[in-house]
Amino acid sequence: MVWIGAGIIALGLYGFVATLQPDANFGRILAAYGGVFVAGSLAWGMALDGFKPDRWDIAGALVCLVGVAIIMYAPRDA
Repeated sequence: MVWIGAGIIALGLYGFVATLQPDANFGRILAAYGGVFVAGSLAWGMALDGFKPDRWDIAGALVCLVGVAIIMYAPRDA
């Protein structure tokens, strides 16, 4: 139970600190990081924990990575 509380506090602090970033594009950076984190978490589970993702896990990770590509490489006005 203590770990759950500590995790909630850590995630809350992480989210709060992210709002203090001065870069106007930091939201995009954080969103792209999130997409890579989802796919990386599945890969970690497969490599180190013996997790066997089903087709929906893989499809979800691919959707996240497509989202990252859209965020990072979409043409924008200067």
